[in-house]
Amino acid sequence: MVLSKFMPSNPRFSARFAEAARNAHATAQALVDLLENYTEVEAKVQRVRDLEHVGDRLSREVTNLLAESFIVPFDREDIIALNDELDDLVDDMEDAARKLSLYRIQQPLPQMAALARVVEAQCALLAQGMPLIEDAGKVGQLAKIAEQIRALEDEGDTISDEVQRTLYDGVTDVPGMILAMRSGEIVDLIENASDQAQRVAKTVESILLKNA
Repeated sequence: MVLSKFMPSNPRFSARFAEAARNAHATAQALVDLLENYTEVEAKVQRVRDLEHVGDRLSREVTNLLAESFIVPFDREDIIALNDELDDLVDDMEDAARKLSLYRIQQPLPQMAALARVVEAQCALLAQGMPLIEDAGKVGQLAKIAEQIRALEDEGDTISDEVQRTLYDGVTDVPGMILAMRSGEIVDLIENASDQAQRVAKTVESILLKNA
């Protein structure tokens, strides 16, 4: 791996971040499976929650590694930001899955699965790009990945806007209003995950640009 002379190597950080990105992708895949194959809901929700616990563990490991490391591959503030953003990404997906169960949603909106597919594609790109985070020669490749993630985030915004326009169409009673509100909340959480994936990509790109 070719490193900038201004970027000291500590591959334990990039290894943790790469694992966290893979875990985020696995979480997104589990959320897609839950929404597209809405059976055995509790077991599938638990699968998402288990992956969120893995994400928490990885986040703690990065925090502990930062505290004990004299040499770090890039600014400590950037390490903290990237660690928090990856953790929040998985948290948003877990929160969406948990509320499908908590609110006893009988049938999720089709736009939820469409949004989850967007997040899954973004996380796949993050998992592809994260191992390159300490390679200053990969700025161009990471920039292309970040651009694709931004384009997917725009796609997610379009899906979310469609939900907001039609969420209360035909709602005539209190139970229908409550269901619409709860469904809208879950859509917002999945959209937040998409926004968070973009933040992760932006932080990764910024780290490499600063250290190139």
